[in-house]
Amino acid sequence: MQLSRAVLFTAWLQGGLVAACDKHPTSPPYDPVLPTDWAADITNPWFPFLPGSSQRFEQQTDEGLETVVVEMLTVRRTVNGVSAVVVHDRVYLEGDLIEDTYDWYAQDSSGNVWYLGEDSKEIENGQVVSTHGSWEWAVDGALPGIIMWANPGQHIGEEYRQEFYEGEAEDWAKVLAVGETVVVPAGTFTNCVRTDEWNGLESASHEDKLFCSGIGFTLGLPQGGGRVELLERTGS
Repeated sequence: MQLSRAVLFTAWLQGGLVAACDKHPTSPPYDPVLPTDWAADITNPWFPFLPGSSQRFEQQTDEGLETVVVEMLTVRRTVNGVSAVVVHDRVYLEGDLIEDTYDWYAQDSSGNVWYLGEDSKEIENGQVVSTHGSWEWAVDGALPGIIMWANPGQHIGEEYRQEFYEGEAEDWAKVLAVGETVVVPAGTFTNCVRTDEWNGLESASHEDKLFCSGIGFTLGLPQGGGRVELLERTGS
């Protein structure tokens, strides 16, 4: 969703960087009923998209302070014939860029937001060292998944795929609760959806995420401790 699971934040952002020896497709087989009617814009309150807006997050890790900058771009990308919005995610460790990702999303006519793919680059010392986790709907068998339901309360406890590129990008989620309140440096927000999200190709990758109405992703609580907090947002 998404940033890499190396930083346990994804997006509402996705990543899926996995060591080659760990790439085993998860079950059951994925054969979704895909939309044929798409909305012109994303209006889902828990995954809002306002072109030109941005958000900044921080997480203290064992390796240092990670800063995540998320920008909603004004450009669009056509993915398998669908006009998708583009989100630019950058992850910094102690000020050094370590991941640079473009994510593509679209909303169906029922209000569900789908994740259509990503172009993800892992960076070391200013050089791209990996593009694992990159995928695009209809390329090499990759399929989109749900990133946010139109009515999350109707799906509590239901496991669903957020993406599917066999052996490379297989993130899952389930809705745990709705109507929660979140307090982060950016403010106090209500009407939030709590999800449990995990990389199906890795063990111990679970993270609770909270998405607040009108804001989107606001707080991440990785398994094992720590907080990914929304510090500020602009243009929204």
